[in-house]
Amino acid sequence: MNRRRGTWLALAVVLLAAGAWLMFTGEGEEPEPEPPRKVVFPNRMQNNQWKRADQRRTQLVPMQADAGVAANDKPRMRDPLLAALPRGKGHSAVIIEANALRYSPIGELLLDCLMRDGGKRLDDFRKASGVDPLQDLDRLAITDDGVMFSGDFSKARFGEMFQERVAADYGPNARVYEPGAVILQLADGGVRRGRDDAAFGTWNNQMLVVGDNPESVKSVLDRVHGGGSDEPPVLSEEATYGEMYGVLSVEQIARLLPPDQAELAQRLREAAETMEFHMDASSDMALVAHINGADEGKVTDLGKSLGAALSVARLKAQAEGEKELAQMLDFAKVQPYGSSFKLELAVPLEVLKERLAFCRDERKASEGTQGAEVKP
Repeated sequence: MNRRRGTWLALAVVLLAAGAWLMFTGEGEEPEPEPPRKVVFPNRMQNNQWKRADQRRTQLVPMQADAGVAANDKPRMRDPLLAALPRGKGHSAVIIEANALRYSPIGELLLDCLMRDGGKRLDDFRKASGVDPLQDLDRLAITDDGVMFSGDFSKARFGEMFQERVAADYGPNARVYEPGAVILQLADGGVRRGRDDAAFGTWNNQMLVVGDNPESVKSVLDRVHGGGSDEPPVLSEEATYGEMYGVLSVEQIARLLPPDQAELAQRLREAAETMEFHMDASSDMALVAHINGADEGKVTDLGKSLGAALSVARLKAQAEGEKELAQMLDFAKVQPYGSSFKLELAVPLEVLKERLAFCRDERKASEGTQGAEVKP
């Protein structure tokens, strides 16, 4: 569970810290600055994203999931990763378009941070697993049941990766690796036998599932095979736009907030039900979040409070010379829509380049050191 909690907290830094914390930042006196330029926010599927979604329909809908279809109807295809997501209300799922993010300007910055050791760890992983994350990984999905990776895993050496775990077939093209003995690498270079309680599952060389226990992994594979609830997945195909997108339950958001934000957490629980978000990283980091609830009055009040807090925070940042925060808040906006409201936040690419410059410097220094070591 600690791994899962750490993953959600990492997402919280990206998605929520910039918004939730700002509601409690004080007041300022300076006039509101004009936004320096226009940021394009993700609001709907684009043509290239529809094409991408169509290419991902690679699985024929299992018969048990398509009961009652007339004999002359054409068979339907679907995206197996979307089929594997939790179903119904109250669940959370976040998808990162790893391949698309990799080739974006922000992705290049993040790659510098990943390669600060000159790429040694990444190269070691490639050799040990047979998987190149920069080429073979398509998407990463974080859900209540665990973490799912989709891509081309036809060259993966799962047997070596999972060592002496108990492996068994689980339905068509699927396999489950239950907890068992593993070989642990020690800091001094030695090894010892140990145990890892995590479970793993694979499907059709296209998907890898990581869960806290075999039951959670099997529930994911059941949904891929057409089982599980008859409710739709928490994310539809029409909502797969942006380099990062998903749905967070209000309870999950409330748990991510620090203890000193208990009042905000309670207001969220009372007013909202879910938050659907989309982040575009094709240039600047632009985030759109839709907060929905059953009580229109409470949702409207929450949206107004958040909008006012963002305005106050922008004035305060401007007055106190906090340039980077002021730049981000220049693009912050709240738009009410009855029983929901839309929150927009953006971080200009120039700010990200400045803050992550140390990654590129360390990567170049490490690569230079490695080059000097191999030079005759």
